[in-house]
Parts: sequence; structure tokens; C-alpha cells
Amino acid sequence: MARLEHVNITVPDAKATAAFLSRLLGWHVRWEGASLNQGYSVHVGEKDSYLALYSPKTSVSPAVPRYVNEAGLNHVGIVVDDLDAVEARVRDLGFETFNHADYEPGRRFYFDGPDAVEYEMVCYD
Repeated sequence: MARLEHVNITVPDAKATAAFLSRLLGWHVRWEGASLNQGYSVHVGEKDSYLALYSPKTSVSPAVPRYVNEAGLNHVGIVVDDLDAVEARVRDLGFETFNHADYEPGRRFYFDGPDAVEYEMVCYD
């Protein structure tokens, strides 16, 4: 058996991104503190899986274009119970949704978060 525990992503402000994801998804901060190279990390998610959000001591470089860079992060997929409710919260938080699709095995949409990360919200009905 194998399962994904976490993904570590560099963001401009780990605390702000964690707060956004907590408001949007009801997640909680599992751990936060000083980390690699005098940076700061916040682990936000649920009991068995989370996103490790890392902010370096210095400013981050601009994001590279998605889908064309080796080892580049294209998007983070998150399973939700109520896709319509999550989409309403995304919009209430001021973000546009796009690429709505309904194909096996579930419905989905995408949005760009406040941190240059693209998120895919998917619901398996």
C-alpha cells in the first residue's frame, strides 16, 4: 500500500496561503515553524494528508509557465464533497473559476490561488 502524504510548495507567504486554504476548505494548520535556509513552513490540511507551504527568507522568484517546465508544478487537485459550495466560496473570496468539466470519474473546475498555484477542485459523486 502507498498513499500520498504531502506535497511541498514554495509560496510567497506560507501563513497567508494556509489561512486562505483553511477558510476555503476547512483545513487546519498541523504544524508551522522555522525551516530550511531560514525560511518558514506551514503544514495545512487534514489528519492524513497536507500541503507543506514553504516561504524562503528572501523574496520568491516569479512562477514559471505551467505545463512546459521539467519538474514544474502544474496544479494541486483536491477532492471535495460539494463542488458547487466550494466554487461559491472560491468566488466569494475573489477568485475566478475556469475549465469546468464533467467527465468520469467526476466533476471539476480550476482556479488560480493567491500564490501563483493553480488548484483543481474535483467531486466524485
